[in-house]
Amino acid sequence: MLVVRSAALFLLAALFEIGGAWLVWQGLREHRGWIWIGAGVIALGAYGFVATLQPEGEFGRILAAYGGVFVAGSIAWGMVADGYRPDRWDVIGALVCLAGMALIMYAPRGR
Repeated sequence: MLVVRSAALFLLAALFEIGGAWLVWQGLREHRGWIWIGAGVIALGAYGFVATLQPEGEFGRILAAYGGVFVAGSIAWGMVADGYRPDRWDVIGALVCLAGMALIMYAPRGR
């Protein structure tokens, strides 16, 4: 059950961080305005709080593992929000990152 909770928190963190960065991008680069930028800043701040809810207590491990989720989530976000079409190398790279995330977070450590 802890793995399911942890995975859900990683997904929520990705939603806040990637979504927040996308909102800032839209506000600045696409000239959508300060409301978009402000919403992005709030979402980015929320990401920081979500990371603290992980059941694992090691900050470095959580952030390192989250990197894999961020890579795969960024590609998925680009597909949904911007019509980005990843090539096979993007997909393979994202899968490698997710495999690394799983090793970092969920490998048995004999504690």
